Parts: sequence; structure tokens; C-alpha cells
Amino acid sequence: MKNLFFVAVAAGIFSGTSISAEAQTSVNSIKLGSVPLQNKTVKFIEGIEVKRDAVTKPEPEVDMWAVPAKKATTVTIAKPEAPKPTHITNASAATIETSTAVQFKYAQLMNVEVEAITDTKLYEAIEEWWGTRYRYGGTTKKGIDCSALTGTLLTQAYGFTPERTARAQYAQCQKINREDLQEGDLIFFNTRGGVSHVGFYLTNNYFVHSSTSSGVTISSLNDDYYSRKYIGGGRINN
Repeated sequence: MKNLFFVAVAAGIFSGTSISAEAQTSVNSIKLGSVPLQNKTVKFIEGIEVKRDAVTKPEPEVDMWAVPAKKATTVTIAKPEAPKPTHITNASAATIETSTAVQFKYAQLMNVEVEAITDTKLYEAIEEWWGTRYRYGGTTKKGIDCSALTGTLLTQAYGFTPERTARAQYAQCQKINREDLQEGDLIFFNTRGGVSHVGFYLTNNYFVHSSTSSGVTISSLNDDYYSRKYIGGGRINN
């Protein structure tokens, strides 16, 4: 009887142990299964583009002790006015405004300023005869020779009549040096032997004369031909 009881107790002990172990195992399994494992896999979000322009640049660090840079300023330099010619006075400017076409013409021909052409009566007389052809012995608009032209200009501009020929005019003149020539003086040339041609001096080494090739025109004493043929200048005193 005692043996049966021992067997029964022993069976109960082993049976309880087995149930208890299975129960503990089951509880552990439930606890482990109820706590989800953390998924450490990195997931990427698709469909997102990163554009270069959309990237915001980080603000630069500000140095509180740095000296602030001066703001650049634009300096506008006014263009200086062109200097006014010192030789043009109010009086000469007024002279230019009132100058005639004849004064402008002969100022250009002789390369001088228009205000230098002051004897308008003289230049109007030259303009009257301008371009008249040369004619030996002639005294009219159909043709005029050199001494007739100088005599006509002296009469129209200054009111006196010199001798008729170039040789006679030369003898009548008070002789003067080339550097002393003034407007209205006569200048003489040796073109055919002796005093054979005469002109009427104007200014800046220019003179008006009746040329055999061009008629009444203006030439320069600096021209090679007239420079070589030049004899001298003379002034007729009224």
C-alpha cells in the first residue's frame, strides 16, 4: 500500500514538473513573440528629386570683430569743357556773325581767319573782276592785263590811279622789303626780262593778279615759280 502511494506521489511530481516546464516554455514563447523585433533595414523613399538650385546655401559665419567693408561708391567725373580760342573776342565773334560771303571766300583762299578780311570794299572789287581772262593791253571785263588790274584795284579801293604799265608802276613805287609788305602794296616779277609782271598784295603772302594762264586769280609768293621770279615790293603813296 505504501508502495502504491510512493509510486503515485512520484508520478505526480514528475508529471507536475513536466507541465510546469512546458508552461514556462509556453509563457516565454508568448513573451518573446509579443515583443516585435526592430527592423534595422534602411528604407529609401522613392520619387524624391534633389535639385541643385533648391539647395539652400548655408549662411556665412559672421565675424563680430571684423571691420565692415566700405560700400563702393560710383564717382562721376564731369567732362571738362573745351577751352575757347583766346584769339576770339566778343568783338571778333560779332565780326564773324556779320561777315559777308565774299569775306568768307577770300579768308578760305588765303588761309586766314575771316575777321582778318576787313577791307570789304577792296575784296568786293576783286570779286567783281574775279575770273576775268587775261588779255594783253586789255582794261575791260572782256580781258585785262596785270598792270591794268592793279591800277583798277588801287582806284576802286583807295581812290588814286597809278601809272599804266608794270615797269612804270615799279618806278613810281617806294621800294619795301618782302617782310614789310602790307595789304595794297604792289609786287613785281621778272617773267620775260626785267619788270614784266605786277600783282596786288593782300595778306599771308597771297596776292591777286591777272595771270596769263588763269586770268584774275589769287596766288602765293611761296609758290616755287613766283618765288624765283620775284623782284621786290613797292608802295604807292597817294
